[in-house]
Amino acid sequence: MWLKQPSGARCIPVPFIPLTMRRNAPQPHTSNHLTSYFWSGDAIRSRCVSDVVLSGTVDVPELPTRLLADWTRELSLRMTLGAGDVDVMPLARARARWPNYSHYVQAASDWTGTLGLPGSLASKDVALMACRGARYHHDGEQYGGAAFCNLFLSEDKGQDVHFPGLDLRIPLTRGTVLIFDTCQPHGVIQRGSHVFDAGDFPVDQDGTQVFLTWELPIEDPDVARALHVAFDVDPSGPTTVNDEQVRRNGDRVEVCPESGQWRCADASGHALNDGVR
Repeated sequence: MWLKQPSGARCIPVPFIPLTMRRNAPQPHTSNHLTSYFWSGDAIRSRCVSDVVLSGTVDVPELPTRLLADWTRELSLRMTLGAGDVDVMPLARARARWPNYSHYVQAASDWTGTLGLPGSLASKDVALMACRGARYHHDGEQYGGAAFCNLFLSEDKGQDVHFPGLDLRIPLTRGTVLIFDTCQPHGVIQRGSHVFDAGDFPVDQDGTQVFLTWELPIEDPDVARALHVAFDVDPSGPTTVNDEQVRRNGDRVEVCPESGQWRCADASGHALNDGVR
């Protein structure tokens, strides 16, 4: 769910307040575990799917009124953001109305630094995204070689990021920040719910979340260490796999958008049936 391009303006350090942290000990890889196959240069490489989610909250100010008004117009007039959809917002346009943009980037960068992930996010590609809830999905068929770092900008709207495979819910408020494996199923659902229901995000209510997202290379030693990612867990797999995908018990799988559970997929990644795994 998520992408990229900041500024060279001087950044102001911002304090952060830890919210939650999940650092599960890595488990030995077996056929029951999920395996990601991703492009490493010109070759397919295998790795485990991390069950670690790093989360916290950083102290960032309320967004400028002018910027919020522009986003409201953008979402109502130019974008067709349905319930469960995730889409890109125009970052260059937003930055023209966002004088302290670098403040937010620095806040997230300071937080990642405390996790042993050196290097400012200001030097990495960034995208501005919006969602009105988010159907459960994984991003391993496009971004298997990355982890996502997301900084949420909207006020608390009674929504959680939910990782059903980890039984983990993280309340979304202004300043919520996450780092997680792109292959780990996730969605944005109504707080108190256990499934994605489009009816929880009616058109006449402001249920839109806006966030900044960065891609962190999963092969970066610091990122791999923080998320407990083991590589080359299926040495023979890359000889038979020719695109990015996630497999379980040797079978290609995809995510049920309503429940977040894994289910069998065909060679193109589409569901074979409605049964869950």
